[in-house]
Amino acid sequence: MRTRLSGALGALVLAASAMFADAAAAQAVGPDRLPFTITNSSGRAEAVYVYVLGTNLSTGRLGYVNAAGAFTPWPAGANPPSPAPDVAIAGPANGGSTTIQVPRGISGRVYFSLGQKLTFLLTPDGLVQPAPWSSGDANHDTLFDWSEFTYNDSGLWLNSSQVDMFAVPHTVTVTGASGTRKSGELVANGRDATINGIAAQSGWAKTVVRRADGTVLRVLAPGKAAGAGLLSTTYLDPYIASAWSAYANKTLTVQPFADQPGTKYFGRTSGTVMTFTNASGSQVASFNRPSSADVWGCDGALLAPNDQVVGPIARTLCAALNRGTLGTVDTQPSTDASAFYKSNPANQYARIVHANMADGKAYAFAFDDVGNFESLVNDGSPSAAGLVIQPFTGGGPGGGGTTPPPAGAHAFTNANGLCLDNNAASTANGNKVQIWGCNGTVAQQWSFVQAGTTLRVQGKCLDIAGAGTANGTKVQLWDCNSTGAQVWIPQSNGSYLNPQSNRCLDDPNASTTAGTQVQIWDCNGTSAQKWTLTS
Repeated sequence: MRTRLSGALGALVLAASAMFADAAAAQAVGPDRLPFTITNSSGRAEAVYVYVLGTNLSTGRLGYVNAAGAFTPWPAGANPPSPAPDVAIAGPANGGSTTIQVPRGISGRVYFSLGQKLTFLLTPDGLVQPAPWSSGDANHDTLFDWSEFTYNDSGLWLNSSQVDMFAVPHTVTVTGASGTRKSGELVANGRDATINGIAAQSGWAKTVVRRADGTVLRVLAPGKAAGAGLLSTTYLDPYIASAWSAYANKTLTVQPFADQPGTKYFGRTSGTVMTFTNASGSQVASFNRPSSADVWGCDGALLAPNDQVVGPIARTLCAALNRGTLGTVDTQPSTDASAFYKSNPANQYARIVHANMADGKAYAFAFDDVGNFESLVNDGSPSAAGLVIQPFTGGGPGGGGTTPPPAGAHAFTNANGLCLDNNAASTANGNKVQIWGCNGTVAQQWSFVQAGTTLRVQGKCLDIAGAGTANGTKVQLWDCNSTGAQVWIPQSNGSYLNPQSNRCLDDPNASTTAGTQVQIWDCNGTSAQKWTLTS
């Protein structure tokens, strides 16, 4: 079927349009052709193909851009859809880079695929975008991804989008007078951590899509997964009902504009309808209680028109519901990221994608830009831009990432020279895991398995008690069960992150007392969280 622009791109275009109106005096300061460099640091041998597709902002025509920066409208399509011309640009081999030109005055996507070209179709209405969440889509078995952009007289807006899926790790960059900015870079082993972390959540395993050869092609965002029958269509309903009904007895305050703190709207719920008034008490908007699909898509009951009242309130509500703060944080939008994704159930996709970004920013749902949590780079006077395909394991290019954990059994030592130890070499579930003097016994021989994310000793796994996520939750031994409580991702600073809790393996107070049980704690880079695998 034909797909519309994703929420991230729609939000990007709307935001850029608003900026144009506020910048009437702005001049065309970016070059007519902006150099755009694609760098391949994937570590993979497949050929890369690049496509620059979008809308000409002057004419409204849909079309494509060649490597030299010339925009060409698509030819007429047919019904049933006809094949689009092959407009692939040869991309760089692993370790190389390719620079193309992007003309000023276009808004669209940079698609890139590995191993085979993408298939595009045309209807009389225009281009049919790839929809790999559909099993029958021609691009279902192709490893590919995209970023979204707007480049016009007011500058460049470029984001890495995870609104529909998480597939190929990539960083977006823009260079201007103040230097180069980047976003979308993953932490060390971030792709594996994201895939394994989401797969480990109850009910989410089927959202990970693999090719017949075992290649993980993508993790589908919850709306796409639910639509494909791979995630419960009512998954978020219990939380939505609870959050919505919370405002039957208290008031929700929405301040949608960071630069207009005096603009406030006040919401109260009656039955399943939340009604908003302005400061003078006049009703300005009302919303029926949304479904899970409405929240995943920021659509339906949460449709955000391009106005200055209803749309901004809808955006704020959708962000709060995706982040799990509606019902508990009564002034929105909330910008305290430590309070996000604590609801039950929670948007595990958004939580884990964000947790594995080096700067914490991602476009994991359509209005993830509320509060500026999106993976966006912008410059009003860009001189260059780019996209870096990151390593599928390890850190980003130049990012100080670690190599994959070594195979075999190893001692696991902390900064004080003590070893991670399975108390008394017991294999009972719940046995204490502690620090102890290194002695070379079987209780201290740890190994990484399951794509380098599960830490095991004596055939059992390092496990967070009760799958807890709070600071101070004890770490123990347990049967290996592929849950998020047993995922440990090595970081470039020597710490080990558990994505489910977004906390690190920790020696309490950097203790040197043998027998101290280890725990999880906020990742802080201190010596209490530095561990080394030694032979």
